[in-house]
Amino acid sequence: MRLGILGVGRIGAYHARVAHALPDVTTLVVRDVRPERAEHARVELDTPTRPVVLADSTDALLAQVDGVLIATPTATHAQLLEAAMRAGVPAFCEKPVALDLATVRALATLEAERGAVVQVGFQRRFDAGYRAARELVQSGALGTVYSVRIAGHDPAPPAEDYVLLSGGLFRDLLIHDFDVVPWVLGQPIVEVYMQGAVRADAMFARHDDVDTVAGTLRFADGTLGVLTGGRHDPLGYDIRLEVFGAKDSIAVGWDARTPLRSVEPGMATSQPNGWPGFLARFDAAYRAELAHFADVVAGRARSACTIRDTEHALRVALACDRSRREQRVVQVAEVLN
Repeated sequence: MRLGILGVGRIGAYHARVAHALPDVTTLVVRDVRPERAEHARVELDTPTRPVVLADSTDALLAQVDGVLIATPTATHAQLLEAAMRAGVPAFCEKPVALDLATVRALATLEAERGAVVQVGFQRRFDAGYRAARELVQSGALGTVYSVRIAGHDPAPPAEDYVLLSGGLFRDLLIHDFDVVPWVLGQPIVEVYMQGAVRADAMFARHDDVDTVAGTLRFADGTLGVLTGGRHDPLGYDIRLEVFGAKDSIAVGWDARTPLRSVEPGMATSQPNGWPGFLARFDAAYRAELAHFADVVAGRARSACTIRDTEHALRVALACDRSRREQRVVQVAEVLN
């Protein structure tokens, strides 16, 4: 299998290393608008039995690969994904496909019209904890689900130039939760109420964004959710889901590296060795999703997350931002663009 990769920055370079090691991959074809990054990837990964070659254009890359990974900046995703679909090349695209609903819908329409093969990179669907939680909910082992608690906290604020283009806290960080929690519960989010504040870094205010949020969610079957999110946790990357049911209560993301310490008497007082970031926390999930994409390209599996599947998460993120700005409960159905 000849696999292409567009963009070898932080996440792209990581994907390149993982993809290059996949059993099906015989050749990796790399393209980056900064030639020195593409060359660095070639030097790092190229071997006689599994070569890495460079492409001088997107069209040239698409013409010689069986599948393509899109890991470029968000603003370029839609254009590159459309090019891959029109070329008939199965594509894996990092989230988000786009920051607005109109573009996502247009791409989803093209996906359906052409029967295109696309997998969007919501890697938490491949995390062992979230998958176990989904199985327990669907099997009825938890009984009626009463409520969920969701935490999404970065260890440190991103660079200001990233904040400027990120789409804001809800569309950048918390959209993963808006994708995976409905997937776990088998229920869409229908109503949100969110508040936000700038508590960690004044740069967020300069870009009409916030770094700390808290609010509530209502799911279609009546399940209630409480969510907190933030851009700074000094103990590490904190991503958790707690599910409370009539028969059992479970937690995802609760282990020896959870960046939270108890102050109860008799409990360990040392701070945990928290996760430094998302690549470390979800390394196994990222590897599993790319292995699945290789199966998709080979015709052994179907996409785990199509473009159409991502529309709901984006609508929820936009509803949350509207709720924060307008200080009111927002129905997700209100969000049409």
